[in-house]
Amino acid sequence: MVNLVIWNEFVHEQEDEHVKSIYPNGIHGCIKEFLSNDSNLNIKTATLEEKEHGLTKDLLENTDVLIWWGHKAHNLVEDKIVDRVQQRILEGMGLIVLHSGHHSKIFRRMMGTTANLRWAERGEKERVWVCNPGHPIA
Repeated sequence: MVNLVIWNEFVHEQEDEHVKSIYPNGIHGCIKEFLSNDSNLNIKTATLEEKEHGLTKDLLENTDVLIWWGHKAHNLVEDKIVDRVQQRILEGMGLIVLHSGHHSKIFRRMMGTTANLRWAERGEKERVWVCNPGHPIA
């Protein structure tokens, strides 16, 4: 059994009616609903607005993998929570960062970079190789 936590800043769904209509239970709720089909996952969610952003010491100590979804509220995540998440990653907890989470405090800290990027929209295709198809996140 994998103990999975899905963290979402949960801002767009509350500010933008169009986004809310697509994700009435939040993006974290949508991801949880999809992943709930896997009986090997014990799934919990946490959001920015919760006390300690939902990432309590107890929750993180019992988390195998943390999925992080962020877009525009990265600066609102308290540094003490980032410290806590980083410590758990260094202890072996997995981290999967989605969407614009590359600008999250935790991603930038773990990667040791600003994580700034550029892109071009030219209608090109992206090719992705799965190097280990037997891995649980592949």
